Amino acid sequence: MDSKLLERANHKCELCGSVENLSTLEVTPSNGSIEQTICVCDTCRNQIDGNVVLDSNHFRCLGDSMWSEIPAVQVVSYRLLKKLNNQELLDMLYLEDDIKAWADSEVESSETQELPKDSNGTVLNQGDSVTIIKDLEVKGANFTAKRGTLVKGIILNGNPEQVEGKVNGTRIVLLSCFLKKV
Repeated sequence: MDSKLLERANHKCELCGSVENLSTLEVTPSNGSIEQTICVCDTCRNQIDGNVVLDSNHFRCLGDSMWSEIPAVQVVSYRLLKKLNNQELLDMLYLEDDIKAWADSEVESSETQELPKDSNGTVLNQGDSVTIIKDLEVKGANFTAKRGTLVKGIILNGNPEQVEGKVNGTRIVLLSCFLKKV
């Protein structure tokens, strides 16, 4: 890792402040300069790079990191807040026009991915509440998710045919075609 980057970051993750397992993250599109890279911990990197549902508890740190003076940190904070649908923090965040254009360049390309739709064709968003419209046998959990069960705070997992939610205290994957948005 570049010593200048480590020094700029005070040997901490520039998003969450962790001091363990630090690495360089290039903020795309990038020309490879230090101004377009940030120092992140393994937890943040795995959340950003991986095809996983973002851990909103871990990223409560964005309320602080979005105020960084480093444009690359602002861009990553903005992109993560967009993915987390945290409109409250997004409304407070001010970005210069060129930095906002940089941040939006990747957000727009990721927004083209298809979102899941319920049985009526209504688009489902992160955090929506849905009801199950058909009894569903939950494989490996020894119970049936009954018709009419309310599932609050669904999580999008990147698959337009599936969402995740808690039923009977167990997090399960639900096919969106068996759901109805409340």
